[in-house]
Amino acid sequence: MIRSILIVEDNQNDRSRLEKILVAAGYQISTAENGNQALAAVKRSRPDAIMMDVNMPEMDGYAATRVLRNEADTKDIPVILVTAKDQKADRAWGQMLGARGYITKPYRDDDLLAQVRAL
Repeated sequence: MIRSILIVEDNQNDRSRLEKILVAAGYQISTAENGNQALAAVKRSRPDAIMMDVNMPEMDGYAATRVLRNEADTKDIPVILVTAKDQKADRAWGQMLGARGYITKPYRDDDLLAQVRAL
């Protein structure tokens, strides 16, 4: 059961919107602003799931997802990519890296929550 979610998003407005939606749905939230911060946060707090942006400075969401999948202690944490990248190749690449969901911006609150609940 998903209780805690790490939101990884460099845009403050997008991060705040995700946090508002997920807190209202009863999830405990932690946040990070890029892939490097996400990897450190996962080691500290061990979230049940991760909502990961793709386009971020320092380490993008694809690279962070790849690192998480390649480490024994984090490989089973589900990642949902939340991104403006809406090409078929982007989705395929996310799936190949092990993402369990893919949501394109702009998104509806219900669609976002449906993907989290499907984990």
